[in-house]
Amino acid sequence: MTNDHSFRVVAVSTTASAREVLARQNAEGLVAKALAELVTGVVLMRETMAPDLRVQGLIRGAGGKGTLVGDSFADGGIRGLAQVRTDPKLFSLGKGSVLQMMRSLLNGGVQQGIVDVGEAGGIGEAITVYLGESEQLVAVARIGSRFSESGLLTCGGFVVQLLPEAERGTHAIMTQRLEDFPSIDEFLEKPDFSAQLLLDELLYGMPYTELARSELRFHCRCDETLVLSALASLNRDDIQSMIDDGEGLDIHCDYCGKDYLIAVERLRALLESS
Repeated sequence: MTNDHSFRVVAVSTTASAREVLARQNAEGLVAKALAELVTGVVLMRETMAPDLRVQGLIRGAGGKGTLVGDSFADGGIRGLAQVRTDPKLFSLGKGSVLQMMRSLLNGGVQQGIVDVGEAGGIGEAITVYLGESEQLVAVARIGSRFSESGLLTCGGFVVQLLPEAERGTHAIMTQRLEDFPSIDEFLEKPDFSAQLLLDELLYGMPYTELARSELRFHCRCDETLVLSALASLNRDDIQSMIDDGEGLDIHCDYCGKDYLIAVERLRALLESS
């Protein structure tokens, strides 16, 4: 935050965690680029609006050709999901593609909003629209990613938020700076790209105080306890039917690719305890 309380800036480099998300989803092409930028977007949204809570973003491709999901958690964990049933080359963020942002509230509710990605001009631009329309914030978001034939090279972005204390002159300076600010792709091409690089460029000449710094990583929330808890919520007839089949269950996590083998004996234990 600037020392005069005019602006708050959140900058992130998500290269390593986004790269792991893409590997788990076997994502390529435009699907990979959109998913990398979506998980970057949900991190920016969480850090901007709800650092201690969960934020999830969902993109539906134009024409209904595919759905992407990005999850960001308070401990820095990130995960993503790509569900593209048709040819991935048909996936598009053109007109008709939508971004749905959802963030948890302290009272257990959910704040959400929907933006047309095609009309906005990209995922970062769609988040800018969301922040203005659904959160009533004056802010600018930019997100980018750079790929080679071997995969994701760099990925990151930033949010600049105008605070109520901003004076007219300071506001004008930042507005002009953002208008003249190079494309984020230019920063992604730098060998020393980092969140700090973005921060230093955005706030050049403006004294500021770093309020927080956090590490990001790929982390899926699935585990066997959660799987068993979900099975325990089924009625007794359903559990008995699984036991009668005599083959147990093979449950697959779409986020991380892990398989959980639930033996018949575990199902019997659930039935006895339910």
